[in-house]
Amino acid sequence: MPDDRHGHATPSSLSRDTATSPAAGALILGIETSCDETAAAVVGRDASGRPVILSNVVLSQIAEHAAFGGVVPEIAARAHVEAVDGIVRAALIEAKLGFADLSAVAATVGPGLVGGLLVGAMTGKACAAACGLPFLGVNHLEGHALTPRLTDGLAYPYLLLLVSGGHSQIVLVRGLGDYERWGTTIDDALGEAFDKTAKLLQLPHPGGPNVETRAAAGDPKRFPLPRPLKGEARLDFSFSGLKTALRLAAEAAAPLSAQDVADLCASFQAAAAESLADRVRRALARFRETFPGLADPVLAVAGGVAANKAIRAALEAEAEGAGVRLVAPPLKLCTDNAAMIAYAGLERFEAGRTDALDTPVRSRWPLDETAQPLVGFGRRGAKA
Repeated sequence: MPDDRHGHATPSSLSRDTATSPAAGALILGIETSCDETAAAVVGRDASGRPVILSNVVLSQIAEHAAFGGVVPEIAARAHVEAVDGIVRAALIEAKLGFADLSAVAATVGPGLVGGLLVGAMTGKACAAACGLPFLGVNHLEGHALTPRLTDGLAYPYLLLLVSGGHSQIVLVRGLGDYERWGTTIDDALGEAFDKTAKLLQLPHPGGPNVETRAAAGDPKRFPLPRPLKGEARLDFSFSGLKTALRLAAEAAAPLSAQDVADLCASFQAAAAESLADRVRRALARFRETFPGLADPVLAVAGGVAANKAIRAALEAEAEGAGVRLVAPPLKLCTDNAAMIAYAGLERFEAGRTDALDTPVRSRWPLDETAQPLVGFGRRGAKA
């Protein structure tokens, strides 16, 4: 497909996971519609037990939302309805399979925009019911959390940094369905802060990539922006104050030239990366203390913001300093896609964890359901 966000994974990019399973040879159709990508994929295992992405089709809605500077839920839901059947068909054609070849159908049932979730979940349930297949209701965040196992064959446990438009979290991944949240945002997620920065500076949607592009031509030291929570022992994030400081700096420098915009983007990106690095540094120290004998300690990064090169460079430096290996999936598997949903479904299917066809969608669904939401510390605290 022409858009570089329309991902097609091939066997050359697949995982090196050599674990065997009682369901080796299972084939899972995954469907993802939690936000503004309509996606479907088929994932299985090869003869040695390694995950194989047989197809991964993603249709982005960037054009539909560009005029609004962000995702409009009603428009997103309608676009999913119009596209999902064709995307599922394309995924099966690319995989050279039919429904009769599948072992189960997985679909994202949360968290996300309810309208979109309903479209994907109902499509997945209909396919499962019509073909007599098990249904797997997948947590979108679990899809991100398990992507490093799909791409790099990571063994449990590992530390996960999840940074996206809706989430900024540090999570200990102990095993399938066993997640311990160590830190979360108390206000804006990092991806949300990037998008709001773009909107403030009148950059096109999607905001994050455009801020990164402008930052490449800017001076990151021109505007002295704050590094939220830097130096604090807690592992939480905060980006609302950084966003406000950027707005005040932009107002003081108005009217803005192209160079002013580039310098503001560079200064914001540098502050965000430094703040993130400080949180990660402390989390890595805790991880090494928790698992002192771990042979291959790993920091995995997932979510759309993981595609930002400055963020990756900061994380690489922190991982190297802590003696930890950094694992970052290919960029097309960092943004929303269905291969991660199909793979999460595969692990759940192999573990015998299937779901009823009346499984509801959930706009909020934390990975660690035992963690207390930070209510009162930021917008919609239960989001964490």
